[in-house]
Amino acid sequence: MYFGKQIALLIPALNEEGALGGVLENLPEGIDRVVVVDNGSTDNTAQVASNCGAKVINEPVVGYGRACLAGLTVLRKDPPDIVVFLDADGSDEPSCLTDLIARVARGEADMTLGRRIPAERAALSFQQRFGHVLATGLIRFFWKHQYQDLGPMRVIGWRALEDLEMTDQSFGWTVEMQVKALRHGLIVQEIDVPYYRRQAGSSKISRTVTGTVRAGSTILWVIGRELLEETTQSALKKIRRALCWN
Repeated sequence: MYFGKQIALLIPALNEEGALGGVLENLPEGIDRVVVVDNGSTDNTAQVASNCGAKVINEPVVGYGRACLAGLTVLRKDPPDIVVFLDADGSDEPSCLTDLIARVARGEADMTLGRRIPAERAALSFQQRFGHVLATGLIRFFWKHQYQDLGPMRVIGWRALEDLEMTDQSFGWTVEMQVKALRHGLIVQEIDVPYYRRQAGSSKISRTVTGTVRAGSTILWVIGRELLEETTQSALKKIRRALCWN
């Protein structure tokens, strides 16, 4: 608990038995609930999570966003004040969560994002770097806000998260959240955090050609969808005003 706020941590995991234990054992104090969503693993990911005291949710249909949505469905039964998202592969530094959580708990921000600073060059692939530059550049062009990253480590107030009405079931989850945060006028802060090579296993996205293409296409599609929805809503408001004036 931070500043009297109930904190829930949500970790989507797919075949991460080699790294997940280390992640869970190094979480900072103050996190009240840990939910690990086993997203169709064929190894002992669920058992590792359970052994470490986490609540394990099964979402057999693979998809990062789908796993996050499954976890939120469970949290919705007893909503926390703040939700934390963290990857299971050991590439994030759990101790950095303290600062990200505290800023939201103190009311300084509605959402905080961990801006990944590679501890070694190989921590972020060329595909990841290029994709982030492209996505953040498009967000800056359309929504006039310069994000530095689309990193998975993030903290957001429960009410703010519910207002976003997240829907993406795949790789577009992070960019959807960041675009919707701007559209809803949330106060967003990015905080530098170290980023490492994954501790075990292999990446499902950034280290494969098909994964990279799918992720990139999804991110671009989500940005386009959000832009279209915003444009449509703006046009409808203008039509309503015109009808009222007449």
